[in-house]
Amino acid sequence: MILRSVIPSNQAYTRTLLSHFPILSMPQNSSKNVAVIGAGSAGLVTARELQREGHSVVVFERENQLGGTWVYTPATESDPVGIDPNREIVHSSLYSSLRVNLPREVMGFGDYPFVAKKKPGRDPRRYPGHGEVLNYLNDFAVDFGIIGVVRFGMEVGFVGKMENGKWKVSCRKRENDVVFATEEYDAVVICNGHYTEPRIADIPGIEVWLGKQIHSHNYRVPDPFRDQVVVLIGGAASATDISREIAEVAKEVHISSRSATSGVPMKLPGYDNIWLHNMIEAVGSDGGVNFQDGSKILADIILHCTGYKYHFPFLETNGIVTVDDNRVGPLYKHVFPPVFAPSLSFVGLPWKVIPFFLCELQSKWIAGVLSGRISLPSKEDMNADIEAFYSAMAASCIPKRYTHNMDDSQFDYDDWLAAECGSPPSEEWRKQMYIISRKNKKTLPETYRDEWDDDDLIIQAHEDFVKYIPELSQEQKLSR
Repeated sequence: MILRSVIPSNQAYTRTLLSHFPILSMPQNSSKNVAVIGAGSAGLVTARELQREGHSVVVFERENQLGGTWVYTPATESDPVGIDPNREIVHSSLYSSLRVNLPREVMGFGDYPFVAKKKPGRDPRRYPGHGEVLNYLNDFAVDFGIIGVVRFGMEVGFVGKMENGKWKVSCRKRENDVVFATEEYDAVVICNGHYTEPRIADIPGIEVWLGKQIHSHNYRVPDPFRDQVVVLIGGAASATDISREIAEVAKEVHISSRSATSGVPMKLPGYDNIWLHNMIEAVGSDGGVNFQDGSKILADIILHCTGYKYHFPFLETNGIVTVDDNRVGPLYKHVFPPVFAPSLSFVGLPWKVIPFFLCELQSKWIAGVLSGRISLPSKEDMNADIEAFYSAMAASCIPKRYTHNMDDSQFDYDDWLAAECGSPPSEEWRKQMYIISRKNKKTLPETYRDEWDDDDLIIQAHEDFVKYIPELSQEQKLSR
């Protein structure tokens, strides 16, 4: 069964939404002047929560439109693997065919449901394409008046603490590459995303291998892989999607993944030209790619679907906040560096999560702490908590690079944040819907976006959404 609810886009709808979002009363003189770096999903919801708490906000966005990684561009970088420090950065990692891998009920902000709208060009599917997400974020920004506080085309080049306790923020207008402004802020929230700086697999012999390499950050369409033998490294969502897509035009696709444990190469069920291998052992000057399963193939292209690195080239903390093997730290609860808390914070670092919902809770917490409505532990206690977390990871033999990987613990984290903010915990339907969609993504990768069996949870979600969108009580219907 497919439950679809389509609502009109009108002023009454917007007024209903806004009536649920009062600005909180706060202690006198608690308002701060805050810089937010980035106008993607994290930056937009952070701006809203800061404004709702009564703070003054400026959002710096390097591109000429909001949306961050959800702004698709066919452009790619001059360096296809994305490691040349002098390359012109393309922020987005979207490929043309990308559809979200979470149901829209789960994906939206907690109090701004991601429902289909009766507007031209909108995508009503439960797992829509990337353009629908960008439309949703634009709607969010318009409904909450965020666009007026965004400075578009402004790339932040420096953020650092000053002797007077404030933060210096310097930026340049990207069009003419000159310093446009240097300003002081009481606090800075970093929301610049983590899908721009590619992480590349370390492959023995790659320096003599003569084939082409590309990172999925620069993948857009399958045509360049036509009639090629491709080795794709990775096992996450993008690897699953891209491998199937390029198999339609490629001669062969060989997927190298840690999750392939059989010890022998296997053909992917349902495909004649996709093989599964374990990790690459080495590559050679003859174009050969040798796998740990003992097999060897001659490949034209190695496609790295190997994730991304956290990157804050503008942030100067004299070595206090670092990125070490993709661990950003030290951070209390993935947000506050104790030495600078609460005037410096990060939103959106955790992965394998429901990102919009988590960013909303993190930004509520930050806004409340900055206003004095919510208290942080002492710096000593925050550092002790961080050390305990790192020690627990080490004792469990969890690599440092997985510091911000939440996965099964995300709802405990979300509910902890909610409790700190005085907000209700995550809805049970949201938790169960996420778990089901994750299972379906693994077991039914080709069909999970269009076939499901959790209509009971969809109904529960829409019953919650009605308090924000009364029209849903009349519009929602079950249909095939």
